Amino acid sequence: MAEKLLTTLGDLERDTFVPLLSKLIGESKHVQNNPPELVPEEDRVVKHVLDVLLPFSTTTGGGPLLLNHVTYTPGRGNLIVEYPGTVPGKILSFVGCHMDVVTANPNDWDFDPFSLSIDGDKLRGRGTTDCLGHVALVAELMKKLGQTKPNLKSTVVAVFIANEENSSITGIGVDALVKDGLLNKLKNGPLYWIDTADKQPCVGTGGMIPWKLQFTGKLFHSGLAHKAINAMELGMDALKEIQSRFYRDFPPHPQEQVYGFATPSTMKPTQWSYPGGGINQIAGECTISGDVRLTPFYNVKDVMKKLQEYVDDINKNIEKLESRGPVSKYVLPDENLRGSITLSFNEALSGVACDLNSRGFHVLCKATEEVVGHVKPYSITGSLPLIRELQEEGFDVQTSGYGLMATYHAANEYCLFTDMSQGYRVFARIISKLED
Repeated sequence: MAEKLLTTLGDLERDTFVPLLSKLIGESKHVQNNPPELVPEEDRVVKHVLDVLLPFSTTTGGGPLLLNHVTYTPGRGNLIVEYPGTVPGKILSFVGCHMDVVTANPNDWDFDPFSLSIDGDKLRGRGTTDCLGHVALVAELMKKLGQTKPNLKSTVVAVFIANEENSSITGIGVDALVKDGLLNKLKNGPLYWIDTADKQPCVGTGGMIPWKLQFTGKLFHSGLAHKAINAMELGMDALKEIQSRFYRDFPPHPQEQVYGFATPSTMKPTQWSYPGGGINQIAGECTISGDVRLTPFYNVKDVMKKLQEYVDDINKNIEKLESRGPVSKYVLPDENLRGSITLSFNEALSGVACDLNSRGFHVLCKATEEVVGHVKPYSITGSLPLIRELQEEGFDVQTSGYGLMATYHAANEYCLFTDMSQGYRVFARIISKLED
């Protein structure tokens, strides 16, 4: 049975995959996601996917595929495609292929980001790796199911989503589909989120907490340092103390080794600004911003609460903060002045640790090993939005992808046709193995 199904599904056909991908990359300029300037029109991508699938759908009477184009904002749709199986409740799904892309500046590229160019095995353009390449790949898989109509116990569902690359506007993509219960039945089987890279299972991602610390001192002439409170020195000393406490409270976690995380949780500065002034002025204020990348074995809310406690404690005891020299002081008692720190956050994301004991994971590993030749699950403290929420809603989320990590969100993005065709064969094997 398994061999017969694999023969039926065959290989990814270059002469249909590449033309479809070419149409999708041709829309990439219009699906860049960076509001308010760039608001994607994902329905431009949906249209091409529907052109491929409609002939094999119940909509036209040409086949078994059930198509549901779900839109919450005009022009920004999602597409749910279902190939029905024979056993009620037996299901697997490929989700996460998103139809928006990150921005691309043609001046930074060696080729046009907004049209597909082909260089041997390389398929080049914005979205080839993340994630229009996967949209085309999964569309080709669903088309093949609709064409060949294999008798499957499992229902196979593909969900192409809007609005993955930006979280400033919500209620458009997978979050809205979940809220409306449109994905509920996917909880009965593994959900493969197809938006990572390098052909191996990605079993862990990081949470991300963007933070901003504002330091207020007292501006004064640099020749009279004893009358100033140096906001820059306060920033350096307080940040060092905050980082020390963070690493004490959130040390490397034993599970990080099990999941193969390259780094433990980190809290560090990435941006520094101050209002400007002469070289002979001691700055009275400055701002340091950065992020926490948190392995999923710690809770984002706990960390935010702790960081606020550190800041409150340092503010209360600012005279005890280690400083730089005899007149690097953070209090001026004669003037009744104290340096101070305020902490604020932007929107935080939680990381995810996939269930390493689930059938879905074991099947993905086995399929990967058979097709790619080896299996080596990995974890990164990069962040994928949305999947932690799916996991908390009760979905068995596993993640994989067949683009290249080295070109993710980068200039000169490309993927390899051979990698995408291995992805197709992995998917075929997953479907086959879950039949047993």
